[in-house]
Amino acid sequence: MSIPPVESHLVVFPLEAWGHARPLITLCARVAKAGTTVVTFFTTVFFVERAKAELLRNFEADEDVFLSRIRIVGLEHTGTVTSRALEDAFAAAWRKLDVGEEVVCVKTGSTFPSGPKPNAVIFDCFAHQPLRDAKAISGDGVKAYMWFPGLLSSFFTMFGPESLGGKGNVRLKAEEEAHRTGKTPVEVASEMFQVREDVIRVSGMPPMYDYEHEPQDFPLPEEITAKIFIPAYESLMITDGVFIVTSESYEPEAVAALRGWYKELSKPAHVVGPLLPSGTRALAEEKQQSPLAQAIETFLDETLQTSGKQSLLYISFGSIFWPVKNPDTVWAFLDVVMELGIPFIFSHASPLAGVLPDAFTEKVNAYGKGLLSPWSPQQLILNHPATGWFVSHGGQNGALEAITAGVPLIMWPFGADQPLNAVHLSENLGVAYELIEVRSGHGLKPILRNGRKAAGTTEALQAEARDVLMKAFGEDGAKKRVKLQQLRGEVLSEWEEGGASKRDFLAFLDTLSKTT
Repeated sequence: MSIPPVESHLVVFPLEAWGHARPLITLCARVAKAGTTVVTFFTTVFFVERAKAELLRNFEADEDVFLSRIRIVGLEHTGTVTSRALEDAFAAAWRKLDVGEEVVCVKTGSTFPSGPKPNAVIFDCFAHQPLRDAKAISGDGVKAYMWFPGLLSSFFTMFGPESLGGKGNVRLKAEEEAHRTGKTPVEVASEMFQVREDVIRVSGMPPMYDYEHEPQDFPLPEEITAKIFIPAYESLMITDGVFIVTSESYEPEAVAALRGWYKELSKPAHVVGPLLPSGTRALAEEKQQSPLAQAIETFLDETLQTSGKQSLLYISFGSIFWPVKNPDTVWAFLDVVMELGIPFIFSHASPLAGVLPDAFTEKVNAYGKGLLSPWSPQQLILNHPATGWFVSHGGQNGALEAITAGVPLIMWPFGADQPLNAVHLSENLGVAYELIEVRSGHGLKPILRNGRKAAGTTEALQAEARDVLMKAFGEDGAKKRVKLQQLRGEVLSEWEEGGASKRDFLAFLDTLSKTT
């Protein structure tokens, strides 16, 4: 196969969060298949092999020549997600690319020629220092874009101006208040991000109390919060544009607000969701990432035979989140699942989950219709005809995967974009249920839109679980499934010819060619 020569060089740098890296890998694959761009994908030493496996899911066997244009380069990393060691490693590697020197993957020892000088770079929305380093080294010679893989409405609350429901320039406000009070800017910023009872209004969402954005007691260390959010608004202003992994049909009001804001900024806003692997390798390579893949597939096939289509409940809180302060809520919920005789797969990938209690594991084994998995091939499960519902924390990747697979959701949100996704799917779109009685901490306070307040007891949780599950697998759930099918078609069409995501993607490719 002959392909056009390389004309441009795109660099990408997600941090060590799989929900951030995974859709960016798919975007890189689509850029490479356009034929004229080499892509350097910087990641941590711990993500190199996983990134390679995920990348393969996006290519057919006869597309290896395009695959070869993506170089996965592992960087030294210690400590937290935004460690100084990783930031320094990126800056050193960027300097090499900027002057035409080869870069080395510290995981494999492989060396990669610099290729053309980078003319575009996509940074993780929390990679503030690497963004500044690249701009300091290369100046306006490189176009820098922010990568936000979450719900767009939550982007406004985290990074946006006050007019769109955000906090604006946190650093400037924190320094002014620190000068006035004698506190440190970090202390002031931490206070700014403490949960309040203010009403937050964001495009496309009903008004919500500030504390509703944290329905679970899942606190982040203050130093991480400060490092992530103090420079956020200014980072957005430094960048030359933004990538949002949502779709216009999923968040029409929010996308309209984003485009209006970025028109004022005279910058492009690329809305490119959903970004999921497709083709003959997509499911086969995904199975290679889970040691229990074969057992899971067998379990799904057997469930289909014994319980029928759409009979299984899939449960996952992703790779990070877990009810660390109240893990008993999980066991109480699953007790109801087993009481109702529902087959289930429970994925517990978060390191915070630790080792599951022996008594619970024994109970599931005795039940005979449940499977416990530390890492699951999610697309395989969601696309299997046995799967009926997905209990999810509500992260954007999982939500879009479920929508594109036609599987309705039962939401159990923790923080970040999840609470807004839960409200959007259950209230705005009517294709999901949201669990309220699983809440803890600030989540036990009243909900603005309906005045409801979680009781916070095991009895209330199990009563709600029983009610929701019976509805989900009954007539009410069937109506939600019909609504979801329409949404599914609209979201999938975004990457077809004339679709909004395809249009924004092609506009970005055109920008690449014009900056060479």
